[in-house]
Amino acid sequence: VQLVESGGGLVQAGGSLRLSCAASGRTNYINSLGWFRSAPGKEREFVGAIDWDTANTYYSDSVKGRFTISRDNTKNTIFLEMSALNADDTAAYFCAVAVKPVYDWKVADYYSVGRYEFWGQGTQVTVSS
Repeated sequence: VQLVESGGGLVQAGGSLRLSCAASGRTNYINSLGWFRSAPGKEREFVGAIDWDTANTYYSDSVKGRFTISRDNTKNTIFLEMSALNADDTAAYFCAVAVKPVYDWKVADYYSVGRYEFWGQGTQVTVSS
């Protein structure tokens, strides 16, 4: 599975941005797609995820209510709609997929970096104050 993120850029605090993650290859093997972010000096952080079959979504507390994950099934593309952005959201954003079965996943598994096997190259989001 190949993943390509796009949509990053510079935005003012309080603004909005939409990231895209286009999946190609053996997309029929995808079971979950997650968004993560990495800021300088910080560990990679879970942002949100969507279960491919159920479309259930999961969000970190830091973005809940501000970020929304949606999906375009026809194009195998996932979107991360971000609003009310602040300086703490500045990071490189990555999408990742899990192709191993997730039927036995608990909620915490969706949050785990180690559960995702394929990663995109990332797109930078910078929020200016």
